[in-house]
Amino acid sequence: MKATMERFHGIVAGTARQCRSGRVKRDGTKKALEERILQANNRRFNSLFEYPDNSIKTSKYGFLNFLPMNLFEQFQRLANAYFLILLFLQLVPQISSLAWYTTVIPLIVVLSITGVKDAIDDVLIEENKWRNVQVGDIIKLENDHPVTADVLLLSSSEPYGLTYIETADLDGWRNDLENCETNLKVKQAVSATSDMEDNLELLSAFNGEVRCEPPNNKLDRFSGTLSYLGNTYLLDAERLLLRGCIIRNTDWCYGLVIYTGPDTKLMQNSGQSTFKRTHIDHLMNVLVVWIFVFLGGMCFLLSIGHGIWENNRGYYFQSFLPWERYITSSATSSALAFWSYFIVLNTVVPISLYVSVEIIRLGNSYYINWDRKMFYAPKNMPAQARTTTLNEELGQVEYVFSDKTGTLTENVMIFNKCSINGKTYGYSYDDNGQCVPKSPNHKVDFSYNRLADPKFSFYDKTLVDAVKSEDPLVYLFFLCLSLCHTVMSEEKAEGELVYQAQSPDEGALVTATRNFGFVFCSRTPESITVIEMGKLRVYRLLAILDFSNERKRMSVIVRTPEDRVMLFCKGADTIIYELLHPSCASLGDVTMDHLDDFASEGLRTLMVAYRELDKAFFQTWIKKHGEAWLTLEDRERKLALVYEEIERDLMLLGATAIEDKLQRGVPETIVTLSKAKIKIWVLTGDKQETAVNIAYSCRIFKDEMDEVFTVEGTDGETVLEELRYSRESSFSEDPSFPLTFPRMWSPPHKTARKKMRPESLLESDPINIYLASKPKMPFKALDEVPNGSYGLVISGYSLAHALERNLEVELMRTACMCKGVVCCRMTPLQKAQVVDLVKRYKKVVTLAIGDGANDIGMIKAAHIGVGISGQEGMQATLSSDFSFCQFRYLQRLLLVHGRWSYNRMCKFLSYFFYKNFAFTLVHFWYAFFNGFSAQTVYDIWFITFYNLIYTSLPVLGLSLFEKDVNETWSLCYPELYEPGQHNLYFNKKEFVKCLLHGIYNSFVLFFVPMGTVFNSERSDGKDISDFQSFSLLVQTTLIWVMTMQIALRTTSWTMINHAFTWGSLGLYFCILILLCSDGLCLVFPSIFNFLGVARNSLTQPQTWLCLILSTALCMIPLIGYNFLRPLLWPINVDKVSGRREPRQMDLTSPLDVASIPK
Repeated sequence: MKATMERFHGIVAGTARQCRSGRVKRDGTKKALEERILQANNRRFNSLFEYPDNSIKTSKYGFLNFLPMNLFEQFQRLANAYFLILLFLQLVPQISSLAWYTTVIPLIVVLSITGVKDAIDDVLIEENKWRNVQVGDIIKLENDHPVTADVLLLSSSEPYGLTYIETADLDGWRNDLENCETNLKVKQAVSATSDMEDNLELLSAFNGEVRCEPPNNKLDRFSGTLSYLGNTYLLDAERLLLRGCIIRNTDWCYGLVIYTGPDTKLMQNSGQSTFKRTHIDHLMNVLVVWIFVFLGGMCFLLSIGHGIWENNRGYYFQSFLPWERYITSSATSSALAFWSYFIVLNTVVPISLYVSVEIIRLGNSYYINWDRKMFYAPKNMPAQARTTTLNEELGQVEYVFSDKTGTLTENVMIFNKCSINGKTYGYSYDDNGQCVPKSPNHKVDFSYNRLADPKFSFYDKTLVDAVKSEDPLVYLFFLCLSLCHTVMSEEKAEGELVYQAQSPDEGALVTATRNFGFVFCSRTPESITVIEMGKLRVYRLLAILDFSNERKRMSVIVRTPEDRVMLFCKGADTIIYELLHPSCASLGDVTMDHLDDFASEGLRTLMVAYRELDKAFFQTWIKKHGEAWLTLEDRERKLALVYEEIERDLMLLGATAIEDKLQRGVPETIVTLSKAKIKIWVLTGDKQETAVNIAYSCRIFKDEMDEVFTVEGTDGETVLEELRYSRESSFSEDPSFPLTFPRMWSPPHKTARKKMRPESLLESDPINIYLASKPKMPFKALDEVPNGSYGLVISGYSLAHALERNLEVELMRTACMCKGVVCCRMTPLQKAQVVDLVKRYKKVVTLAIGDGANDIGMIKAAHIGVGISGQEGMQATLSSDFSFCQFRYLQRLLLVHGRWSYNRMCKFLSYFFYKNFAFTLVHFWYAFFNGFSAQTVYDIWFITFYNLIYTSLPVLGLSLFEKDVNETWSLCYPELYEPGQHNLYFNKKEFVKCLLHGIYNSFVLFFVPMGTVFNSERSDGKDISDFQSFSLLVQTTLIWVMTMQIALRTTSWTMINHAFTWGSLGLYFCILILLCSDGLCLVFPSIFNFLGVARNSLTQPQTWLCLILSTALCMIPLIGYNFLRPLLWPINVDKVSGRREPRQMDLTSPLDVASIPK
């Protein structure tokens, strides 16, 4: 836990705010925007600022506003708005050719289904239990009870005002009660109020005034001041209990309410993230516009035909079919016919498209949540699809951007090696002093230290000897590690210490110092207690200089029992090295060599230093520090400047090396993803050597690569030169890499791009020609294929220049030609910028995966964000689209669920558009036989039920249960993933195919029945060439063809598929018989007017002959295409044969993926 410096409490006097009501009313609102002001136990004063009550509401809909708000949102969709307009047109009798209910019923069903889904997704959660809690109240919290608001901790039942909390609800953890203690965090009360304990008289008389920052969503940040009894006390995040936490191992505590209801950090973090849309979403919107244009063109063409027919024939036919009074000419009639056909052909626009897509995505999301093979038993945590809109996008990923620590590695730290005063420790030696591999026989015996952690292992006895010899620098080294941290300790039993560390690194270091005889025992706001080689020593804590991603270091200032003022510092080597005293130059170089050796083994490194401070200088500095700390405006920048004044001229002690092992299955996962043509980029803040070593261990870089280039320039000109004339690493000449990772790089001697792709530097290169025309940025960069296998390493310092406008294209071109890229020493902002760079120029689907708060930027920047539920809390998970616990689950998410979702969505869309075209365009052919009079071919009820009942379930069954290959084959052959990356299964070309297929089928579905009934007679001599018989024949043939089409497209049959497909066909005949029954037609003759048609038509042999002939003519082209396509135009998927075992498969024979066993 971060402890706050309170030593200078009282240095700055603070008087309680004396404010009249009139003044507060006048400028209170402006003040509230800049800072929050409140007084304890003073509701009248606090009410002047109109702070919200403590009730929370996590839904955007209410009981009264749900219907209008939801309908308003739904009608913002083009298709829904179109059908609403269509409904109004149908109410105009002059142009209405269909009954109004043919549009109303499908529209109501679609709106209702979408509304129900929206209501489920937006379940109204409103907590009124603690509604009466207000800002400024003092409340009591008890053990195992939740924190009811964001409160400032005043006192507790534990010593030093400590309170233990579990952030389970806040972070999303779900642990068994017996495991909760391992995830506890510690908070500490303000020293001035902790003595009040549970004295109600003192608590009720407490009138402190708090000034703090306004509500925000930063869970780990809080700054403010408490003015009480003439003194001002500093407040930070370690004094604040957040709503959503649970009190553990603490009988009671009291707190002052700071934020309530929607102002709490829990609710501030519940805001909606930026809505991400898939590539298919954008494509669907374009296609719907195309369909509107196509519909308008057909209506215009048919209206012209109607005008011509009326002018040539209708005008002279008025004796038999007179014009209506409002029709004065054929042109007027033609204009009305346009809108009549606009109504008749409305089904070409798919009203149920969007709601069907949402149902499919919801179902595929549940598959991810239910996948037991992505369930992580140690944490009892399943994979989770946190969004339902990106499933098919998972099947199109080309670039994966991954964090390193906690994502590729376990983030379980173990102290492995160290360097002290130029000497390394941590290697295992035999009795002859020879370095040997580590074994249990060489394990150091810590039995002499009764407080040692029995789980800690170390294999170098020389370090223990150095400690026992009381070497002063070794002593200072471990003293620094035992003091410079934010760990909290708890003594479970006598001699049994349990450490609570916010960072695994700190936990590993403090545990190591404990075993070597420097046992951190406890801390208070004013002191740190350490047992040094058996002696109890108390250090007065004067100041803590907090760690941050920008500073990359942490320092503490203490007063020793000998009255010496000491500053101890640890941090990133590149940062500490620049702060060293000039006298440490030679030692610094030796230590940096040791750090490079450690990094080459994949170890995480820190540098350790100290400085003894002059007391007068410290007194001057501490006043500046107090002034900066008490400032609410721009506090962090001012503190950073003050920190820099004292963190200089440091004396180097040494460095630490911590092991962070790879997660299980990471190398295999990356190899599998690489086979799927997915490029992996590692974006990390670690040292270059550490990152590169991990890249080799993960198989992102491989020994057989032709070259790995590095870019480490510190200015734009150098970076540009290195991108074009990049340095080559010498590892290619060293077959022992990565065991002996080279610290030096050979001078630039070859052009990186020239070696990877020589033509990319020529003026005739297509991209260079395009760039010469000064195009609008960004543009879609073409894929450039290198002539070998290459890798790239680039540091954060170089990226700062490479990401500038004039260099970003060079960076993108060079990096995207590489098989793997490692970016090290990166800031969180740079991670997001790199992801955005690839998004803007490559126009491909990107995925970012990480586990820490510093990964949130890139997770939100990528098309798909994946959060790892690891050791660094849940902030990355809360910002992600999908989450799970292990990196190896990524291959299953992409290659199984992603690929299935993409294939299902593509099959759904192609069939959905096809069936609507085939259904609607029959009216187009019929127009040439009815004088373009906007008559319909089908029964009104058939039009109403076609998309709603007859064809909805089969296509949903296909879209939810289809598996072209099973999961074993999907993982065994990652090449099956490639079609999704190129969007081969559904694109504009495939849409045109659907249109042409629909046109052909509609032609067959109209003219074959027309030829069947034309001048036909029944066996008894009666005529069957009537409209109703023809209509029934066309619609029955249509349903039969649609059923056969979806049966042919289905490759994975389940009982549900059979029930949906054949059940819908049977349901059609049942409804048909019902609609043509005597009962309905006699009772409601104006609504049901196909009396006896089904009974008469379905008994005729012509009907069944027509049905068989039409089905054959419609199916033969599709069957022929499916047979010839893999032979004439094969893709990689078609080369997978299901007739052999996976290991015996020959990928040279072009066989269709449909032949793989399910």
